[in-house]
Amino acid sequence: MQTSKFGADVHRSRQNPVALITGATSGIGAEIARKLHLDGFTVAISGRSEERGNALARDLGAGATFFNCDLRAPNAPLALVKQVTQLLGPLDVLVNNAAVDHTNDLLAVTDEEIRETFESNTFAPMNLLIAAARSMSEHGTGGAIINVTSRLASIGVPTMGIYSASKGAMLAFTKAAAVELARHDIRVNAVAPGMTRTPLYDEWLAALPSPEAEAAKVSAAIPLGRIAETQDVASTVAFLASPAAAYLTGVSIPVDGGYLAQ
Repeated sequence: MQTSKFGADVHRSRQNPVALITGATSGIGAEIARKLHLDGFTVAISGRSEERGNALARDLGAGATFFNCDLRAPNAPLALVKQVTQLLGPLDVLVNNAAVDHTNDLLAVTDEEIRETFESNTFAPMNLLIAAARSMSEHGTGGAIINVTSRLASIGVPTMGIYSASKGAMLAFTKAAAVELARHDIRVNAVAPGMTRTPLYDEWLAALPSPEAEAAKVSAAIPLGRIAETQDVASTVAFLASPAAAYLTGVSIPVDGGYLAQ
């Protein structure tokens, strides 16, 4: 047997391991796809925007394929894993990144909002993790699963309670899955970004009365004095998918410039 990039023994030899990245058509997910592709992975880009997904796949070139998928649809996680493995080969890495934002005064939150947030941020990624782990186990190859959570999984912020809970559930699930899947040589870790410069952040900032003042306020609350760039998050994900992290499982790495350390 040979040792894989992930510290697991595998029964095959491939130059380009396969990584599936969800929510990869923009922002953090797109940057993760770029980074893993640069690191030699065959990347499966998953998302709901065909236009953005196909554009990214074309931009990356050989070794990048877009899979149009709404993970909230019945049986979609299982179907996505089957499509990826049938076309690209056994799955080595899953990056559970797809999610939706949610803000609202807690006393105004509706049942529908709660359900929709958890469908996207908790139930779909849980089902995808299970489908990916089953596939990795069946192939006997081991692998790495990285859940993109949030600093809000660990703290309370007004109007963000439902989002925090959905991400907090994924943080707890990361630890439980890591322990249970270790015997299959599957590592499960989390990356918890703080405020990150994405199109969503830019839109939020532009809608405020004083964008520059608010940006300065946000940066001032972070020990390193700036918000994260998508590259900061992607580099951490790439580390967890690499041989350098072969003995790490069940951990959550905050990519927040020291915010949670205060």
